[in-house]
Amino acid sequence: MGTVTDAGQSTSRRQRLAAELRASASRLAERAGGGVALIFVAALENGSPENTTRLRAAAGFPMAEAASNAAQALMTTVREVIATGTEQRLGALPALEERSKGGLLIVPMVLDDRSHGALAVGAPNSIQAELSDSVKREASNLALLLDHTRLREELESARTELVKHLNTEGSHDNSQDVLELSEALFAQDIELLRNTEKLGKIEKLKNDFIEKMSRELRTPLNSIIESIISVLTGENETLSDSSKVSLRSALDDGTEFLRTLQNILDLWKIKQRELPMEIQEVNFREVVDEAIFSVQDRISEKPVTVEQRFSESFPKIRTDLAKVNQILYLLLENAVKFTPRGQITISTKLENDQLECEVRDTGIGICPDDQPQIFEEFFQVDESSSRSYAGAGLGLALVRDLVVLMGGGVSVISDAGRGTAVTFQLPVQVIG
Repeated sequence: MGTVTDAGQSTSRRQRLAAELRASASRLAERAGGGVALIFVAALENGSPENTTRLRAAAGFPMAEAASNAAQALMTTVREVIATGTEQRLGALPALEERSKGGLLIVPMVLDDRSHGALAVGAPNSIQAELSDSVKREASNLALLLDHTRLREELESARTELVKHLNTEGSHDNSQDVLELSEALFAQDIELLRNTEKLGKIEKLKNDFIEKMSRELRTPLNSIIESIISVLTGENETLSDSSKVSLRSALDDGTEFLRTLQNILDLWKIKQRELPMEIQEVNFREVVDEAIFSVQDRISEKPVTVEQRFSESFPKIRTDLAKVNQILYLLLENAVKFTPRGQITISTKLENDQLECEVRDTGIGICPDDQPQIFEEFFQVDESSSRSYAGAGLGLALVRDLVVLMGGGVSVISDAGRGTAVTFQLPVQVIG
């Protein structure tokens, strides 16, 4: 009877471990900005990971086959990382396409000189220090979790042997082993609880901050904007020209701040998987017209023209209207901001249930060193204290996250001093 119970507990424990590994992979794929994460576990024999390393969890892949192919392509390097205990960085992996365009980081999962496997993370943009530190922390936590599982199994085996000897021989020679394993397991229990508590506190702080920011900033900001609009429309005749200019400037600043706040909230909701998809019938020509109208005031302030190029007989589609509208507005706003003069061209085509839209400008462009980072949150091409172009550096990061959320991809081609082209592709349902 005890054997059946032990077997059931062992199965349940392994299921919990598998769930933890999957959750860890998902967290890292999200932190990599739409990248991928693979967790390899090795049962070392004579200190060698040969033939004992296998993929235990993966995230960020469209299909299981893609994850398996990526694991096979990485296996030689992963075994080397496990054997040496030294992390490695790789360039883009063809098997991962855009998901590893920024490179891969492979980190060993080591605890007390014991290797348990390796954690591989690929990112669509270059891997910065923050992501690298996050991967290393996750590797340490997983090493502790895997070692805890190993100790638990060894303890149960030792207890079984102890009971067997006591029943048959009255001996308890391995009782000291059981005691030592129990003490080591207890110490790891405490460490695991601390890690879990720490993660819970961090998550609660993040959630509380976002909720407070939403409540404490958005509500009064909306009231301020509404009050300014009310004064401008209701008392326009009695206001002096200087007062009108000041109020309109305040309205523009307030509206811009509200958009930035909304971008932050949307980014957070995407990471928390709290931004639902709402599919409906969409006339994409109207979406483009609306986006152009939204930035018309800024366009009129400079010698810039906007041109639309649609493939002929462009049909209606089914997709998420709000998100497509937001993506196009953010790209057009960015193009207008960095184009002092010249032209912005919006080109759209529809092939094989894929919507492809390119926003091309003749603006200042992006130098090659900066291009890998432009989709990162809060990244600014011009980091000087007197930047010529205002902004929080969230627009393109939000574009990337929205496109990935909708199952698409985004890319950029730029030539410093000559302009930039950002292209996104989205799966859609064609109507008619």
